[in-house]
Formats: sequence, structure tokens, C-alpha cells
Amino acid sequence: MFQTTQPRTRIGSAYYLSEVVYHSAVRSVRKTHGNALMAIFMNILQAIVFVAVFYFMFSLLGLRGASLRGDFLLYIMTGVFLYLTHSKTLGAVAGAEGPTSPMMQHAPMNTAVAILAAMLSTLYIQVLSLFVILFAYDVVLNPGVLSEIHMPIAAFGMLLLAWFTGAAIGMVLLAAKPWAPVPVGIVTTIYQRANMIASGKMFVANALPPAMLNLFDWNPLFHAIDQARGYTFVNYFPRNSTWEYALWFGIVFLMIGLMGEFYTRKHASASWGARR
Repeated sequence: MFQTTQPRTRIGSAYYLSEVVYHSAVRSVRKTHGNALMAIFMNILQAIVFVAVFYFMFSLLGLRGASLRGDFLLYIMTGVFLYLTHSKTLGAVAGAEGPTSPMMQHAPMNTAVAILAAMLSTLYIQVLSLFVILFAYDVVLNPGVLSEIHMPIAAFGMLLLAWFTGAAIGMVLLAAKPWAPVPVGIVTTIYQRANMIASGKMFVANALPPAMLNLFDWNPLFHAIDQARGYTFVNYFPRNSTWEYALWFGIVFLMIGLMGEFYTRKHASASWGARR
């Protein structure tokens, strides 16, 4: 009933916070399925289905010749994995537990922990799926294909950039959701569906005419995917995209989201749900 608290050092506070985030992230991973391994397997299966669908679609439409010189499946994967990471992170952060959630009644829990857990759990699942699929592809279907990746660390950095921008946009949607839950839900769905085309995973920026390029270059995911292909294929040099734009886009939206979340948290009321 009675508890005594002891002051912690900064290192102790950081360790305590990381422990709470870890347990919350595990809870987020297990949210989709009671078995954590099955939750990861379902995500891997979804990524495989996405890759297979685009592979057969490109083959049936005769668009394989329009892809980059290099491994065709790597070309598809650079688009599919970044799209899935961006879209799933946005959805996870936008759907994170807010200040009126029952989980916030527990003392160690707060909205920062919920947001960090949503971000890290999604990143963990997506990175694990990426390595499992690439390893299986390199060992079973095309031995030595991983050695063809021109700059693997930089290409992985673009995956992290897609994750970061998805989290930043999700922060803005999370802050606005308590004030207008239905419109924010519609905007989230429209953005995720629009990125099936607007992300540029089905074409390369260098092949687009200026009129078409103006329709896509607002999207940070479009820049991240195009730059990832530049780091993956030695013969592709992206001229119409830049990773700096995606980075600054993510920083700006993250700051807006943090300010909005702070304001929302200060005005949160448990009666919001009853009024709607």
C-alpha cells in the first residue's frame, strides 16, 4: 500500500525508462497475435506476398525491362520494404495509446513510452523480416545476391529514414486524433493507400518527366526509396531525389507532432469518448 521512492541517477532513470519501453514494445508485438513468433511470421508472410504480387505484375505487364540494371527482386524489395516500414510505423504511432487510455493509469506508463514502444516494435518486426527474407533469397534462390548491393549500410539508412518519417507523420496524426477521430482516421487510411502509388516503388524517379515528377516529389517516402535504389545498384544515380529533404521533412513533422501531443495531453479528458 505504501511505497517509498528513491532518487535515481540519470543513468538509472534512462535504464528504468528503457526497461518500461522494452516491455511495452513486447506487448505491442504480441498485440497482433498471442504468439510472438506467429506475429513475426505473419509480417514476413505479408512482405513475401507483396514482393510476389509486384513481381508477377511487372512480369505480366512486361515492365521488367524498365527496371534498373541489376537483380530484379532487389529492385522490388527496395520499394516494398521501405513502403511497408513507413506505412506500418505511421499506423502504429497514430494508433498508439493516448493520455485517456486505461494503460495510463499505471504509474510507469505515459504517452512517451507508448509512442516509443509503437515505433520500436514496428522497426524490430520490419528489420527482422527484411533480414530473414534477404537471407533466404541469398541462400535458396540466388546465392551471392547480397554481394551485389553497392552500399548496404547507406541503403539500410534509407530504411531507417522511411521509418523515421512514418513515425513523424504518425505523431501529427496522433496529436490530432482526440480532437477529430473520424477525419484523422480517414486521412490516415487515404495517405497509406495513396502511397501504394505515390511512394514511387513501382518506378524510378530518373525515368519520370518533370510534369509527373511534381506529383511525387512532395512525398518523403518517394525520396527515401529512390535514394535507397541509388545505394543498392551501382549503375543507378538518383538525380531527382534527395535524402536531406526526407530528413528535414521528418524533423519538422516530429516537432509539430510533439507540440501537438503536449497540448493534447494537457487538455485530455476521459469524457471525450462519451461526447462522441
